[in-house]
Amino acid sequence: MDDKKRKDAAASLLKDMEATSARMRELIVAMPPHDLLGYIYAQRMMKAIADQSSAEEQCQTDVPDDLINENQFLLEYVHAVLASDAAPANMTFDEARCAELFELGRKLREQAILFAMATSADTKDGIFGPDTADIEFRAKSNWVMMRGNRYQVLEGEFYRYVLAPHNEVLEEAYGVGAAYIAEGFQAMADATRSGHAEASMEMIKQMEAAQAFAAAQEKPLEEIMEAWVAANAEQAKAAGRAMDDMFRGGIANVSRHTKLPPTLLADLAYRRGEETEFFSAGDFVGTPYRTLPARKKPLIQLGSDYYAVDPCFARDAGYRSLLYNLLQRKPDYKKTFENRQKLMSEAAFADLLAAQLPDATVLQEIYYKDPASKQWSENDTLILIDDVLFLVEAKAGAAATIASPALDFGRHAQSVQDLVLKAYKQCERFFNYLNSADEVSLYRLVDGKYEECSRVRRSDYRVMVPIGLTVESFSPFSAYCKKLPQVEPLLGRHPFVSLSIDDLFVLKRFLPTPGQFAHYMEVRQAVAGMRRAHLFDEFDHLGAYLKKNRFDQDIAEQLQDGKVNMLIWDGMSDIVDKSFEGEDWEARPFPTQNFPEDVRKLLDALDVTRAQGWLSAESHIRDLGEEGRKDLAKMLTDLRQTLNQHPARYFVLAGDGEPLFVWLQQHGQQIDWKKVNEKASAASLAVKASNVIGVVAEISSDGTYHRAQSFAVHIPTERTEENASIYEDAARMAHPTRAVNLKQPENAPSLGKIKKPGRNDPCPCGSGAKFKRCHGR
Repeated sequence: MDDKKRKDAAASLLKDMEATSARMRELIVAMPPHDLLGYIYAQRMMKAIADQSSAEEQCQTDVPDDLINENQFLLEYVHAVLASDAAPANMTFDEARCAELFELGRKLREQAILFAMATSADTKDGIFGPDTADIEFRAKSNWVMMRGNRYQVLEGEFYRYVLAPHNEVLEEAYGVGAAYIAEGFQAMADATRSGHAEASMEMIKQMEAAQAFAAAQEKPLEEIMEAWVAANAEQAKAAGRAMDDMFRGGIANVSRHTKLPPTLLADLAYRRGEETEFFSAGDFVGTPYRTLPARKKPLIQLGSDYYAVDPCFARDAGYRSLLYNLLQRKPDYKKTFENRQKLMSEAAFADLLAAQLPDATVLQEIYYKDPASKQWSENDTLILIDDVLFLVEAKAGAAATIASPALDFGRHAQSVQDLVLKAYKQCERFFNYLNSADEVSLYRLVDGKYEECSRVRRSDYRVMVPIGLTVESFSPFSAYCKKLPQVEPLLGRHPFVSLSIDDLFVLKRFLPTPGQFAHYMEVRQAVAGMRRAHLFDEFDHLGAYLKKNRFDQDIAEQLQDGKVNMLIWDGMSDIVDKSFEGEDWEARPFPTQNFPEDVRKLLDALDVTRAQGWLSAESHIRDLGEEGRKDLAKMLTDLRQTLNQHPARYFVLAGDGEPLFVWLQQHGQQIDWKKVNEKASAASLAVKASNVIGVVAEISSDGTYHRAQSFAVHIPTERTEENASIYEDAARMAHPTRAVNLKQPENAPSLGKIKKPGRNDPCPCGSGAKFKRCHGR
């Protein structure tokens, strides 16, 4: 299709959207809102029942049922009309008109997506380079389609954390603090999630009570119903509320289902007819490409109660709307507010992931003199843990959630600039500084003076991850910020990762140990550097990791012939999504990668010991595929069962990656580090490796792993008189007839007579650190 035809098609689609929207408005305003809400919510309830009864049949079809998204889209329009139009004197519920309304909603969504295609295809270049047209289409289509992409059960946790800095001012403004408000938002989400089921159970309960009353009276139920109501007033009221929840949209009544004060609810709500912009004259009037009123105020006032007509925007827009209104009430708080928001967002990564970052060095608000500009520069949070470095730049605000991409894609693009590129540039400056010398100094600003607080050497870190962290979810931009032409891997090999605080609440549950989290971030970072690979959001990345482990390698294989311009992995988050379903979600274990028992014990021991280099050793083991994990488990199991006969055993696991040398030590025996180092060096030569990961584990013969630690394996580069015995040992190990002996120590020493190094002596593992700071801990 040429440019003129595309423009004509877009103009025609715009007129069609405006006409469809006008008819929807006409239908919605003419019906009683409670009855209309009840009908729309009932469709979702009936869909859920149908799904349960025909689950097996549906599993055999590939046709997706989009009723939930259709309902959601329609509810947004109900909210928009109620906010824009005063209630007419006469309203009548009409099921046939409801059916027409559903059909029009489907039609409007389709028209909006076609419009996104028609108006994006002409974009030749822009902020995202040659990918701008594709990303403009995604931004427009997600603006129409994407809602509530958070887990409802975590709402309270999110609000409790992000509102905590403003607790005092919230109490002054609304009479309740952060924890109370968070509880209210969780109750709001719970009412939508499980309100129908609870109402149904309540109705059954009261019906059974009434039937028991009738049986005791030995009269038909219909004859004694009035008497039962009189004798059981509270139960009758409960039944009435349940009926309202089931059939008149009562699950959306936040006045009933939360304890939030009316002043707060009023700040988040439109009164009937209060909104004046959505249906005002002009282009895009009433279409999804204007800013839906629910994006600004997620609630609506009906009578004396407040309703979350559209449950997703109550979550997506509630936080921003609440803070906006707080500042309207407390304008003098603005400067303090901004400072507290900054401190909260900068601390969030290390704070929320405290279990994943044990004993880490966390440096906040650090300064350094940029070698290029000769000016002082600041970074938010630097986290150093073992041989992994995280640099976190926090950014607040998300204008792209308010500005329509159809009306102003440039403003959308500017949001990317603000939320992604500014963070990226700050990370880039710091990485360049880190690369400017063998060791660099970091400073804090104290009373107007820069005081050195730390020194950092780039060579100490195997993994360095630059991260841009946003307060609110910034999907899908956060996942494809890598398509920005300006976003290149820092120093040529450290891709930039964009995350939100929302993401952290999920990641910390699925990746509870430092080793799991660090390894995920390694893989996640590798995918962040693949411009042609696209996963929708962080939870698709997490799901892919849980299912496939090194999914970056799978993607690399699919892209290797260069014929694929864009590779999309879709639906990978299902394993994550299902973990938050059901009332017992907290009691169920979260999905995790599978490891044979002995490998899991080895990983656990590395995590418990946490000696220098432990994350590197864990990463190497976690890199193993299913067969590699099985091979490692078999060697561990077979050899540790013989520790009663031998004080120590060892083996090498070699494959496609770096070989793993494992020394198993009988627990209670002193480790002969000279012997360990010599055998590891010989084994490295035997398998012709340029680098080997070394691990020593102290194990009882009953299978208890007491300690495990990594050590540096020295690989000789030339034979000398001093290392001749190592070369001879390597030759014996490499000989085909001696292959099995590669896994067995020869003439195991009497380890009880080995002299233990002094605490301040160099550690014999070869790390260069003092024994007390390395393996002497």
